[in-house]
Amino acid sequence: MTKILLGMMWLVRWLPLPLLALLGRGLGLVLYVLVPERRHVTLTNLGLCFPHLSAAERTALARRHLAAFGRSFLELGLWWWASPARIRRLVRLDGAEKLAAYRGKPVILLVPHFVGIDAGAMRLLLEHGVVAIYTHQKNRVFEAQMNGGRNRFGNCDMVSRQEGTRQALKAMKAGRFFHYSPDMDYGPKESVFVPFFGVQTATITGLARLARITGATVIPFVTRMEGRGWQTRYVATVGEPWADFPGDGDTDDARRLNAFIEGEVLQSPEQYYWLHKRFKTRPPGEKGVY
Repeated sequence: MTKILLGMMWLVRWLPLPLLALLGRGLGLVLYVLVPERRHVTLTNLGLCFPHLSAAERTALARRHLAAFGRSFLELGLWWWASPARIRRLVRLDGAEKLAAYRGKPVILLVPHFVGIDAGAMRLLLEHGVVAIYTHQKNRVFEAQMNGGRNRFGNCDMVSRQEGTRQALKAMKAGRFFHYSPDMDYGPKESVFVPFFGVQTATITGLARLARITGATVIPFVTRMEGRGWQTRYVATVGEPWADFPGDGDTDDARRLNAFIEGEVLQSPEQYYWLHKRFKTRPPGEKGVY
């Protein structure tokens, strides 16, 4: 079944992006109906983070999110198999000069989980070497294709979370930018509870810890879907390097991280990864939310 799915993704990537996007959004709306667990997670997250929205408004936002997710999933075939020239046409890279100024220096790219994360990563790989940490997938055939697609240009080191950060640090010393996404629930270990949209959230302290160990500069990197119809595309934006980071303590640094992501989410809330059980780990004595 996985090979059939991958074969379909390989075939449809020949379609123009607007048609592929339309199919992907349709897939996402089907998922909204047929996968109640992820629909429940999405609606629960939106209810916690946007309590001021009505139930109808949250449902509409959840549908838009699943449509964006479905599109991003179907379009993985583009990033795994399309030519470099086509990737450059479909994904605009803004702020690349900021990264050029840090070539050869330790850099941690702060990459929140927006649905365009793979599009931005592949566009970046056409310009810079990157090391990234990934979590093993239940489906190893899909995982092998995912890692192979990401490293098809030969300048992406994929390090499993089970291997830890040692290999990633070695790649950083060799000149790779560290593509780092710390905005998921990895459990209570090495986490502190700080607000995310007003909800106490287990937030790992790895960003500050790694920056402190390596002396790396933290630079945000966010990719969004933009435009509609035949004007649709992705825009990967290199943000301003963070000053005075890390600060004096893990809790304050984690607060800064979550506050930054909140600001990015509010610009395109349907594109953030609400499918993930971000609030699964609760403070001691607090009931689970899912």
